[in-house]
Amino acid sequence: MVEERVLSTGDLIWPLFVRDGSGLCEPIPSMPGVDRLSVDETVRAAETAASLGIPAICLFPYTDAALKTVGCEEAWNPQNLTNRAIRAIKAAVPDIAVMTDVALDPYNIHGHDGLVRDDGVILNDETVEALARMALVQAEAGADILGPSDMMDGRIGAIRNALESAGHRDVAILSYAAKYASAFYGPFRDAVGASGALKGDKKTYQMNPANSDEALRLVARDLSEGADMIMVKPGMPYLDICRRLKDAFGAPTFAYQVSGEYAMIRGAAERGWIDGERAMVESLIGFKRAGCDGILTYFAPDVARLLAGG
Repeated sequence: MVEERVLSTGDLIWPLFVRDGSGLCEPIPSMPGVDRLSVDETVRAAETAASLGIPAICLFPYTDAALKTVGCEEAWNPQNLTNRAIRAIKAAVPDIAVMTDVALDPYNIHGHDGLVRDDGVILNDETVEALARMALVQAEAGADILGPSDMMDGRIGAIRNALESAGHRDVAILSYAAKYASAFYGPFRDAVGASGALKGDKKTYQMNPANSDEALRLVARDLSEGADMIMVKPGMPYLDICRRLKDAFGAPTFAYQVSGEYAMIRGAAERGWIDGERAMVESLIGFKRAGCDGILTYFAPDVARLLAGG
């Protein structure tokens, strides 16, 4: 009766890792309880999400190394892994919202979110053009929400213009507007096969963990360019950013409880050091208290079952 914030299944987006093959559920060692799924198993996961009342899933591809190139051409291949998964999910579970990742790192031989010059410099404008092409084929495949996670300058405006010009006016953009150069992404990079490919770091385009005023400037830019929603990533170390953004803009605000956050809670729970169920729920309530309207979390099905009393 006196709770100020309530966590519900409707607050959750479930990230899923997709790989080629059939009938495959491949465990990710650095993320206990999380698997890479073939397209058919991803469809099963989408059906599970719908049955639990989870309103959206988010797809991340584990791309065959042979398809990774300097130019990242596989990113806008209409038949790439992500686009095949989108079509299969929408055919089987049409009412669930499918969110995608818009960044080049799954397709980049260098492991970066943007195209890379020979001397290691990230090419912002050329990357933005590539991202717009990538977003457009995802929308054509049936994606409901596009999640540009690259942090290039001007990419929201370019993607919005491409969508509008092609008649995709109902496709939403959830911009990773405040994405930090964080140490908490390690297990995710294992999951998508990018950890060994990355050359250098991403500090020239992701945010400095010491900065918060910069987050406000970047969010203001992305909203002005046509973002419908904004994202803070990682989540728990940046709850102050979530609060500042919600107070400043009032826009739909999301956070990503990233792989490192998940692995810490799951790993400690498996060793009996913490009560995993309580820690899981407490961490997610923290996002709600900080002003978040929704959370991307690998705990989504566990939380949904718990909230349903199952």
